[in-house]
Amino acid sequence: MNRALLVIDIQNDYFAGGALPLHQAEEVEARVVAAIGRAIKAGDRIVLVRHVSGAETGLFAAGGSGNAVRPSILAAAGNAPVVVKQVADAFQNTDLSRHLEGVEDLLICGMMTQNCVVFTAMSQAAEPFDVTVIGNLCAAPTEAVHKIALNALGSKLRVAGSSDIWH
Repeated sequence: MNRALLVIDIQNDYFAGGALPLHQAEEVEARVVAAIGRAIKAGDRIVLVRHVSGAETGLFAAGGSGNAVRPSILAAAGNAPVVVKQVADAFQNTDLSRHLEGVEDLLICGMMTQNCVVFTAMSQAAEPFDVTVIGNLCAAPTEAVHKIALNALGSKLRVAGSSDIWH
């Protein structure tokens, strides 16, 4: 099985002190760090995604520290590639597909559930893959928004917990 874990936008702006802190961001970050370790042990490929805005201020501003991927994620992922995007869909106008060559199963996690996770998972460019969104490794502005997004995704593709993936 050729499998990859795509970790979307676990960046400083989504945490306390950032432009848009998400619900339970720190807890999700810790679970993602642990999952990256399990994925590497299972032989899964890791690809990180980083959103950078063209704006000078605000969420993920190009010149600010808010667009940086969290240090714990970078440390856990080792030399994994980091794909830089400017829109919600991590495939759109990026080289993500090149990093997923040979992959059959695409596991997706990250921030924000209702935006970047949804748009990437449902991207036309994701159609060649067997996509699974790992619900407990995602975060949104509120718990309700997170649950609504996962419920909607579940009607279109597989949503699972990390314990369902790495036993």
